Amino acid sequence: MSRHNYDDDDKDNHDHDMVMSGFRFHPTEEELIELYLRRKVEGKRFNVELITFLDLYRYDPLELP
Repeated sequence: MSRHNYDDDDKDNHDHDMVMSGFRFHPTEEELIELYLRRKVEGKRFNVELITFLDLYRYDPLELP
């Protein structure tokens, strides 16, 4: 009988979501448009959440991070 450990599989499936310590996000304008903004407009998810989204209208300008 084969036992399947779902916790290990879930961990393996999300290992690519981790960002290495010291990683710097510095895309070119073309990369931002082609790889990030296009995916956002198309409603596609990112493998790694490097860019957080913030509803600017919910905050006073002095409260923005």
